[in-house]
Amino acid sequence: MKLVPDTSVIIDGRITAKVKSGEFECAEIIIPEAVISELEAQANQGREIGFNGLKELKKLNEMAKDKKISLKYVGKRPTLEQIKLASGGEIDSIIRSVAIQQDAVFVTSDIVQSEVARAKGLEVIYLYPEIEELKSLSIDSYFTKDTMSVHLKEKVPPMAKRGTVGKMQLMKIRKKHCTEKELHDMAHEITERAKRDPEGFIEFDRKGATVVQLGLMRIAIARPPFSDGIEITAVRPIAKVSLDSYKLSEELKARLSEKQRGVLIAGSPGAGKSTFAASVAEFLQKEGYVVKTMESPRDLQVSDAITQYSPLGGSMASTANILLLVRPDYTIYDELRKTSDFQVFADMRLAGVGMVGVVHANRAIDALQRLIGRIELGVIPQVVDTIVFIDKGEVSLVYNIKFTVKVPSGMIEQDLSRPVIDVINFETGQPEYEVYTYGEQVVVMPVSEAGKPIRALKRSVWKLAEKEVQKEISRHVRGPVDVEMMSDSKAVVYLDQRDIPKVLGKGGKRIGSIERTLGIGIDVRHRP
Repeated sequence: MKLVPDTSVIIDGRITAKVKSGEFECAEIIIPEAVISELEAQANQGREIGFNGLKELKKLNEMAKDKKISLKYVGKRPTLEQIKLASGGEIDSIIRSVAIQQDAVFVTSDIVQSEVARAKGLEVIYLYPEIEELKSLSIDSYFTKDTMSVHLKEKVPPMAKRGTVGKMQLMKIRKKHCTEKELHDMAHEITERAKRDPEGFIEFDRKGATVVQLGLMRIAIARPPFSDGIEITAVRPIAKVSLDSYKLSEELKARLSEKQRGVLIAGSPGAGKSTFAASVAEFLQKEGYVVKTMESPRDLQVSDAITQYSPLGGSMASTANILLLVRPDYTIYDELRKTSDFQVFADMRLAGVGMVGVVHANRAIDALQRLIGRIELGVIPQVVDTIVFIDKGEVSLVYNIKFTVKVPSGMIEQDLSRPVIDVINFETGQPEYEVYTYGEQVVVMPVSEAGKPIRALKRSVWKLAEKEVQKEISRHVRGPVDVEMMSDSKAVVYLDQRDIPKVLGKGGKRIGSIERTLGIGIDVRHRP
């Protein structure tokens, strides 16, 4: 029997399995050079499937030496033009042509390939995916009930983060170092499982990096040249809790459920942000809202009623376009990191979709500052009206974000009024920060500590004003500029004698223009 296998059955190991079972024993197996070329290209890109295919070819060569099969390689390597057209089926066509030329049976586990080959008049063996009993993975042995993540790297002892949410400790879990072969075998085992496990899939596969999702476990595989050695990092959630498990006031629950809002869930790495986000998603779904998620990778623990979306074609913007057609009531965005993430979040929120975003921040106010410069300042309160800060698995602080036009705290002149974002402690109702523009700067000014006004606030505002005056005057002089604020609306500027005329200008026009720009009266004096 002459057999021409395509790339799909070489990668999944089905040919050697059939030889071992006796079904293909003594067969003449003909490998097209196009198959080798495709596997080589995938391996050069650092993709695990390329390495898997090359290992299968090695096994076939060993079987040929043992006289279990006869093996030969035929055909020519694809041209550059044919490789460019591979996605359109050009390489598949070359492989089928070899089967025709060799008068051989075509073997594939690709349903499209099998149908095209039959249409061409070829005899085809289509190998259906086998349903095997899923056994424990090697990496499972490193996990205990309190293990959140396992970190494996060649020439380094295995490490794991263990403990409870917010109280994780990195510890060595074996004295013996990991070997390159050990981790290569483990990576192969993981990617093979992702193909067979109904709850598994390969989320990302690029040169030197593969990300696999197996149930609740997310596994990242890095290898050279992307990393300096093969490394496997597996992470899984150690807790699934409902919103009732958090000590939330009824007012906060009502705030989340009364209408679609813009919420940022902030906290440091490992604080329990994603766990809280999943509990919010479940709460909103039970409240009668249509809830979706945007994740990369998809690893939130939510019920089947909540559809989890990943980047469409590698783009969250494309995912957002689909979701805007679906029109969910709420979307959970896990996580916001890049500027494009914040812009997608803002676009969906301004389109009327309730949004809950997860963002890394060491303080609650830092989450709001992540928006500054990425979104127009006056639009921020329309995008985000609530910030929930998570610390050690608990909700430690909630901010209410409001927009108003007023004179910022510490200033008293009416002509200094401007748009201000008030950051208010949700529990106490006391403002803790004000965000506004002053000159060319965006200022995030604390106005209270633990609900009490800051006594030195006026002096802080004056220092800010002094810097702005100094910056503006320095544009017109070469010498030093010293500024002293005398009141909210009055400053004294000390200059070298030669620089005073330059600042005053003809008939005082220049200093008048500067005063109007800054909104402050300026008294120019000779430096003592």
